[in-house]
Amino acid sequence: MTIPLAQTIPQGADYIRILPELVLSLFGILIMLLDALVDEEKGQKTLGVIAFIGTIAGLLSTWLMSQSPGVAFFNNVRVDAFSVFFHVLVITIAAVVILSSFEYMKVQHIRASEYYALILFGVVGMGLMSSAIELVLIFIALEISSISTYILVGFRRYQAASSESSLKYFLLGSFATAFFLYGVAMMFGATGSTNIDTISAILGSHPAPLLAYLGTALMLVGLGFKVAAAPLHIWTPDVYEGAPAPVVGFMSTAPKAAAFAVLLRIVFAINEPGHFWPIWVAAALSMTLGNIGALVQTNVKRLLAYSSIAHAGYLLIAFAMTNSDNSPNGIAAAMFYAAAYAAMNVGAFAVVTHLANAGERYVTLEDYEGLGRSSPLLAATLTIFLLSLIGIPMTGGFFAKFYVFSAALRANLIWLTLIGVVNSAVGAYYYLRVMVVMYMREARKPVPVTPVPLGLGVALGVSIVATIYLGILPNRVLQYAQQSVQDVLPQHALVPPASAARAMPPSDPQH
Repeated sequence: MTIPLAQTIPQGADYIRILPELVLSLFGILIMLLDALVDEEKGQKTLGVIAFIGTIAGLLSTWLMSQSPGVAFFNNVRVDAFSVFFHVLVITIAAVVILSSFEYMKVQHIRASEYYALILFGVVGMGLMSSAIELVLIFIALEISSISTYILVGFRRYQAASSESSLKYFLLGSFATAFFLYGVAMMFGATGSTNIDTISAILGSHPAPLLAYLGTALMLVGLGFKVAAAPLHIWTPDVYEGAPAPVVGFMSTAPKAAAFAVLLRIVFAINEPGHFWPIWVAAALSMTLGNIGALVQTNVKRLLAYSSIAHAGYLLIAFAMTNSDNSPNGIAAAMFYAAAYAAMNVGAFAVVTHLANAGERYVTLEDYEGLGRSSPLLAATLTIFLLSLIGIPMTGGFFAKFYVFSAALRANLIWLTLIGVVNSAVGAYYYLRVMVVMYMREARKPVPVTPVPLGLGVALGVSIVATIYLGILPNRVLQYAQQSVQDVLPQHALVPPASAARAMPPSDPQH
């Protein structure tokens, strides 16, 4: 549905609808300017505090933005419940990562100004990805996010593994971006537009040409790389291993959440090409290859990298519900899963960040032996995140998987659900393996465990609270996600409210 350009828009409303991006950009520029005025060592934490204040200001500006829903800049950007959800998610992830980076930057002797500025600039791109409804703008936002991440991956510039990871990520990411851009061009050739609403209306009123199928497939290839979905996952373990630990926590959650937001708009709003069987295959492959690969890992960062691939597969189950009556529940389940996964994975990497020490020397399973005795609180914190990754009740991971699997069953995706359940059981093995190492083995070598600094403590606290909150009181987040469905699906694809209410109510006594 195209909104007339002549529609009266209050003066300044356009800028309010991109206010978080403006605020984050200003704080990023401020950090770059202050870098020349502060001491290289003593001023590092000051710049980090400014970056954290920037994320808080970004959250406040997101609230202001939410008070002015609608389109902006000639129907290129839309502020709705869906985009607000992902703005809050990616900015919160950035805030937690910044808090967990204070001590890391000092220990690793890494210059902080560019680091914090790049995180803020990356979030600018991710925010735009979630609110853009114009494919060319999505491409630009994707590049802003990607370029920041490419540089952050190589920030341990004195480590060969970090430089190799950055180069590999950049080269493969460039190919993936090219696929996405070719898909945009083909979609324009098929419909004469790059606006998602216009494309949806055209494909909804006419038989979809072959070029639309091809364009959608190429865009999915580009975004599939960003979310580390099989068979486009091959870069993930090497890049995660070489990148700085807090950067891995950031790139495994925030860019993925933004990419999934774009996928939701493309797959469900431009859903007229019909059931897209490659999504089914990608979900099954991601779950299976991710979990099998994690079984044999001894490096914790590589183990969590394969875990990330597996969780991308679980989330992709929701995308396989395209064009079914259960599509709204698929969207809501995907949004909830993205939030729950962000909470538990950022927290897990925050623990890895603290234990890695100078040069990230302590990142193998052997280094975690006896952690339950040497640092009971840290071991218990990591255990909570691992239990959530498994999907144990009372954690966000349980309801994330429950909503995805139950929605898939209602969409008659029985085999895909079965593959997901089996893979969840397989995944429990390597998560429990880490817990066994922490609590049931004696340390074979001394591993220094320093007291948890304030910033990291706050980051871990936020992650734990979010993980447990989503496991005990998931209704509010899920209901907000369900209300966002109408902002993603075209009107002709929406199910009647009564049907939607019966489909997946969180408080239904039958569940």
